[in-house]
Amino acid sequence: MANRTIDHAVTARTLKSAASDPTHAGVLSFMRRRYTKVLRDADAVVWGIPFDAATSNRPGARFGPQAIRRASAIMDNDPQYPFERDLFADMAVIDYGDCLLDYGDHRKTPATIEREARKILKSGAYLLTLGGDHFVTLPLLRAHAEKYGPLALVQFDAHQDTWPDEKGRIDHGSFVGTAVREGLIDAERSIQVGIRTHAPEDCGIRILYGYEVEEMGAAAIAEEIVRHVGSAPTYLTFDIDCLDPAFAPGTGTPVAGGPSSAKILSVLRKLGALHVAGSDVVEVAPAYDHADITAIAGSAVAMYMLGLRAEWLAERR
Repeated sequence: MANRTIDHAVTARTLKSAASDPTHAGVLSFMRRRYTKVLRDADAVVWGIPFDAATSNRPGARFGPQAIRRASAIMDNDPQYPFERDLFADMAVIDYGDCLLDYGDHRKTPATIEREARKILKSGAYLLTLGGDHFVTLPLLRAHAEKYGPLALVQFDAHQDTWPDEKGRIDHGSFVGTAVREGLIDAERSIQVGIRTHAPEDCGIRILYGYEVEEMGAAAIAEEIVRHVGSAPTYLTFDIDCLDPAFAPGTGTPVAGGPSSAKILSVLRKLGALHVAGSDVVEVAPAYDHADITAIAGSAVAMYMLGLRAEWLAERR
């Protein structure tokens, strides 16, 4: 115990140092990474957007970033399964904290998110965002597309989010359609996985419906994603309601008939061939959760996203 420290999120001396906080104590950054607004030397940035004013059913995803960080404490130091490595030994990761939003004036929200995301991306760091409802992905796509051009979208979700919308309206069910119309994503290279609802249009995006995901193995799902996307710069967005409510009850618009967390994590593990330029995990609403089931799933998804990034960097260094 003599060499151990606590509150690694604020006491860490380097961005690659291991934490030794007890799981049940200490400052709760994502996986105990250092809390800082200094972007210098960061390979990846974890950022929270506590916003849920665009949700169409049960609110509460504004508490998602807190819940995901809390659930991630159990993964703070050990070599991470299934990556068999300390993700932070060679990848400098910071927790950038949360986006400050005016809860009384949502007209400012998209521009605020986009502006801060652009700042992070300008530093050269990879951005992993914790939502928040799924609307937050739209301004994130705007910031990423400014840097990378039109992106392939890989969307894990129970909903297509392609509902028609009015310009300037804030809605978590229309961001994909808006992104296609704005030219932020390449619909022909994009794919949605786990869809269990119908929208008026598909915008030309490839869909793997829930029943197909049920019938396919994880390897076949991953192979189809990689085949369809190819080498395009990719934005990976994960709505936690992609999972069946048995594995993610704490969300705003749960839909029965979805896949297990084990199956989808296995799919994610096999996406290393993609050029993932940015990612997010959204729609964790802890007020409807039980024993942190949904937050644990969300934190695992986020960890896998960092694991894929760690391997991507290792291959290029």
